[in-house]
Amino acid sequence: MKLLRHIPFLKAVLLHSVTAFGGPQGHMGMMMKTFVDRRRDLTKEELMEYTSFCQLLPGASSTQTLTLIGYKRGGVPLAVLTLIIWILPACFLMGGLSFLVTGIGKEKLNTSIFQFIQPMAIGFLAYAAFKAFKISVNNFITQIIMLLAMAATYFLFKTPWVFPALIIAGGIATNFSSKRIPQKEVIKPKQVRWTNIWLFGLIFLVAAFLSEAARKQNWENRKSYNLFENFYRFGSIVFGGGDVLIPLMLDQYVARPTSERMQKKDQNVIRIEREELLTGAGMVRAIPGPVFSIASFTGGMAMKNEGVEMQLLGCIIGAVAIFLPSALLVLFFFPVWQYLKKYVVVYRALEGINAVVVGIMWAATLYLLKDVSILPFNNISFLNIGVIAATFLILQLTKIPAPFIVLFCLGLGWLF
Repeated sequence: MKLLRHIPFLKAVLLHSVTAFGGPQGHMGMMMKTFVDRRRDLTKEELMEYTSFCQLLPGASSTQTLTLIGYKRGGVPLAVLTLIIWILPACFLMGGLSFLVTGIGKEKLNTSIFQFIQPMAIGFLAYAAFKAFKISVNNFITQIIMLLAMAATYFLFKTPWVFPALIIAGGIATNFSSKRIPQKEVIKPKQVRWTNIWLFGLIFLVAAFLSEAARKQNWENRKSYNLFENFYRFGSIVFGGGDVLIPLMLDQYVARPTSERMQKKDQNVIRIEREELLTGAGMVRAIPGPVFSIASFTGGMAMKNEGVEMQLLGCIIGAVAIFLPSALLVLFFFPVWQYLKKYVVVYRALEGINAVVVGIMWAATLYLLKDVSILPFNNISFLNIGVIAATFLILQLTKIPAPFIVLFCLGLGWLF
């Protein structure tokens, strides 16, 4: 019965979920208008603190921020309901898109209405990398970290350990200097209760064990176990939002399955065609809600050959597994945030991690660019180059919303 008094709040969350375009930056502005200015569920200062805190965690930052607003109003039950209502419309739309793309088929994607969505997605990723570069790479050490991360990612894109290794190395590298963000106060030791975080770790380990057992023993429906582990891992290590998630998925489902080592080791590995994944990466810009909802699309595409019921299961697994670690981390760490934020080691580590993320984004842009038809000088190659450049410039120089860019590219695909 206590939840009944929160129905107006949940209605506001539902309205937000179907009108929040523009990614995390756009979501932030809309949350300010809806939950601060209009409803007064929290203050502007509280919203900014929640946003800053969520930037320190891996996962979907705008989703975590909205979850915390629900947590502030009604504790864990309302936080969980807030999360479900927020992600459901976007995941439903992206899951449905996986069935549409499956029906069209890979062969027709390059000549269908979706043909210019793929270069558009590269333009979006280049813009995100450029914007993140301006924010996160602002001194010599971060420039070096970015360049090294970009080179390592580009040349080792098919190597599974490259992403977590770079993130750890970047966080360590920026902690050797005391000149940036110096320690200003002596922090007295305080006992922190870490009990809840064991659930997050336990799920991580169990998912990894079951996934590996399913692969080695070739269980029936093994892809379901593999898919859950993949997306739970992505949601646990992704810093930087959906624009970083997409390169990880490209590595996992496009690059690695085509490597000679993987083809010898496991011919039944989950594989998604590059054209299909890029179509989802572009179309997710046209819908409201979190960019992480692309996991629902990717899960469906991963299971498309297993039948309709399994494809639907793949959509559900993708959505649940990608958002679950985000929710666990934010709800478990927030109660100790007031203590943890005093440690400057967190901020120094984040400086290096952000530089690595920028390098990964640039490398992913270059990696995708080499497979787009731009070298044969014909009408399609010129249009591809034009779509990539126009997408970047429109995002950089104008305030035209992303959905209009998507609609224009769909129209261009229909004409040609």
